[in-house]
Amino acid sequence: MKILLFLLGIFILVTAEVARVYFIMPFPGSQEDNVIDIAFFLHNYIYLFRIGGILLISYPAYHLIRYGRATVRWTAVTLLVFWIFVFYKSNFQLMADKIFYQPENKILVHAAQNKVDERAQVVGVVINHEAKAYPIEIIGYHHQVRDTIGGGPVMVTYCTVCRSARVFSPFVDGRPEDFRLVGMDHFNAMFEDHRTKSWWRQVNGEAIAGPLKGKQLTELFSEQMTLQAWLSRNPDSYILQPDSLFRNEYKELANYDEGKMKGKLVRTDSLSWKDKSWVVGVSVGLAARAYDWNDLKSKRVINDDLEQIPLVVMLENDSTSFHVWSRVMASDTLVFFYSDSLKTVTDVKTHSIWDGAGRCTDGSLKGSVLKPIQSYQEYWHSWRTFHPHTSQYHVN
Repeated sequence: MKILLFLLGIFILVTAEVARVYFIMPFPGSQEDNVIDIAFFLHNYIYLFRIGGILLISYPAYHLIRYGRATVRWTAVTLLVFWIFVFYKSNFQLMADKIFYQPENKILVHAAQNKVDERAQVVGVVINHEAKAYPIEIIGYHHQVRDTIGGGPVMVTYCTVCRSARVFSPFVDGRPEDFRLVGMDHFNAMFEDHRTKSWWRQVNGEAIAGPLKGKQLTELFSEQMTLQAWLSRNPDSYILQPDSLFRNEYKELANYDEGKMKGKLVRTDSLSWKDKSWVVGVSVGLAARAYDWNDLKSKRVINDDLEQIPLVVMLENDSTSFHVWSRVMASDTLVFFYSDSLKTVTDVKTHSIWDGAGRCTDGSLKGSVLKPIQSYQEYWHSWRTFHPHTSQYHVN
């Protein structure tokens, strides 16, 4: 009986620790099912399993180690050491915020002092005429960077496994909130707020577990493009610089921008509509649509209508910077085309020329500016998971 109680206690202690990590980290099979409620319960009530397991093993362990035969004694010691090892790994090495740390030295410099390669992709934000850019290969490691833009706090986030960039106002019920990386749900980064310990999904700012379940963070408009493209329209921007303490961690994402990494979670499929294929996603009201990156590279300009809103998806000549704008200008709906020979975007009606910032630079509409629509570059598996009713745009 003592041996059975001891083995049962060890089983509970080890299984609970492993399951607590397994359900919220990208282990084989762990991100496929809807287990967030189980994961949240284990995370918050792990102490019950620990207390129960320790109560089960305490007396049997004492008795087996003191009075048991040598083989029994050493087996008991080995199992105890194994549990301690699992406990340490689960709580101090495998938890998300023990793998990915926040920057110790958050340094943003004016464009004139910038050291980041201008070919790097950035997430750019402009608030109250203040512009800041955050290189993806920096925030991709940290997953979130807190900052202030235009006098207000912002939370710049990125999930490398989903290839999703989002910027939020970190206010919950009118109060500023702190968040820490806690794990993943369906391969998307997940944050825990400091006050209520609720869990929030990175890809849409929704609380999916905890007291605030169903609440939504306010998303702030952001754009993704090369730093060079960003500075061409925001020359006074500030740019986040690498934290020297994480030089090696950034090196591991050195080829992420170009989609040249080999790891299963962050690789890129070259074919269209595969799990790791790139898409540009747009959501308008309840409607969502994905545009294949290969089609966009081929066409450069895609005219479409989503939820009765005429829009145009455009890829700049750097083959990296993308934009989505409304095609409505005054009382007209414009149609755009790309000239391969001139490398320019022109509207059919007036033959005016438009640049990568959505500005008309030549023609009868010179000086006009298209209205931007929030868009994202994302892996197809992520976009379809979190927009289950999305449609797919197919080039005719």
